[in-house]
Amino acid sequence: MNQGQSSYHHLSCNLVMHGRKKKLCIEDHNKKQKILNPVWRPVTTHASACQDGGDVQELGSSKSSTFTNDQVIKVAAEGMTELIESDITSSLLQDNVENKVLEGSLAVSSGKHSISVEVGASLFRFIKGKGGSTQKNIEEEMGVKIIIPSSKEEDFVTIEGISNDSVTLASKKIQAIIDEVVKSRNLDYSHFISLPLAIHPELVNRLVSFQNSILGTGDSCMDENLDTDANEETTDNEELDELSKEEPNVAVELKVKDSNESVEVNLTNIPLVSYAPKASKSSALSDLGIDKSIFIKPKTFHLTVLMLKLWNKDRVKKATEVLQNISSSVKEALDNRPLSVKLKGLDCMKGSLAKARVLYAPVEEIGSEGRLQRACQVIIDAFVEAGLVLENDANQKLKLHATVMNARHRKRSKLRKKKVDSFDARGIFKQYGSEDWGEYPIREVHLSQRFSFDENGYYHCCASIPFPENMQVE
Repeated sequence: MNQGQSSYHHLSCNLVMHGRKKKLCIEDHNKKQKILNPVWRPVTTHASACQDGGDVQELGSSKSSTFTNDQVIKVAAEGMTELIESDITSSLLQDNVENKVLEGSLAVSSGKHSISVEVGASLFRFIKGKGGSTQKNIEEEMGVKIIIPSSKEEDFVTIEGISNDSVTLASKKIQAIIDEVVKSRNLDYSHFISLPLAIHPELVNRLVSFQNSILGTGDSCMDENLDTDANEETTDNEELDELSKEEPNVAVELKVKDSNESVEVNLTNIPLVSYAPKASKSSALSDLGIDKSIFIKPKTFHLTVLMLKLWNKDRVKKATEVLQNISSSVKEALDNRPLSVKLKGLDCMKGSLAKARVLYAPVEEIGSEGRLQRACQVIIDAFVEAGLVLENDANQKLKLHATVMNARHRKRSKLRKKKVDSFDARGIFKQYGSEDWGEYPIREVHLSQRFSFDENGYYHCCASIPFPENMQVE
């Protein structure tokens, strides 16, 4: 049965008997016939044709005259079973059967199917799973091999398997993992749309002074009018007082130098002075949950328009194109006129000042025309339409604010294992609650990358569009 080239699965048969491959044990007609059990092996879906024009060769040749009428050869190319039931003499074993079966197996080489899936380097760890368990489970369940690159510059995962169905199912399994991870908090935001404020040196200097006044050793504003427990800072004094009360009548014998005489001195006659330990400002701030790590870096000061999870290069490229394409629409929303904002005072995002998580400076548009809000909405709508915004983020109401302190940024110390997710901002608010931070023009919009910074100290700019600039800035 001869066949031409095909693009579907063929099954080649390796006959196994008595532990040896591709060899038939043949017995005479007078002995009990043995049933041959073929072992089937799937091969590539793009098999090349055999040299004689067929994909699967029939057993036997024109030289064979020992085949009987009882011999049955059935060959099927797709989804069928090839059965070989024959009653042949042992003389045919070496000359025909073994050689022809071997030739038939080699005629259709064992190939592989492969598919590349764009995952993103930031998601590789979720595909691997803890100790590689997730990857191993998919490979065993789907009968595939998942190749994950070690380089952070690569975004694609390769899936190899023996069938198109197996690699397709494995790719769907990986996509399901990605969808689940992206919606969860396990994957942090990678980018955001920002309105840079750190481009104004005078504002940066104000923020530096703000931080130094709170963290500096010469300032005492944090020690006043805070409802803290003073007993915690006087523990050492209490211990010294208790020690001074014990054994009041103690005498010691002092020997005079270069003399055999000695003088007895009663310690009770010597006045004792107890000095209170100098309070450490750093320890006081620590008790309030305040440390340098929760302050926003002045050179990254900004307004946040939209948070994004762009977990591969394709999504970053798409976000870049979206921002650049809406440049004219943003200017129209601003009436093609420059825009400035005023920062004044401080406010708490969540909770109370005693247990603040985010402290920020409220933003007010100069002129109160709502142009900034309209421009931001144009940006948000464009990214939502492009499918780059998570559903929860798309439904949130925009509230522009300039964050100055955020407890989430806290760096954990090995010595301090206790998790502190808030800080006492009452002293800060007392001094800076009415602070006038100044007025500043908004000059551009950035697609900013988190955890990466440019030479100027601001977040790495993946793309930007300008705001109208006809106003002269002093």
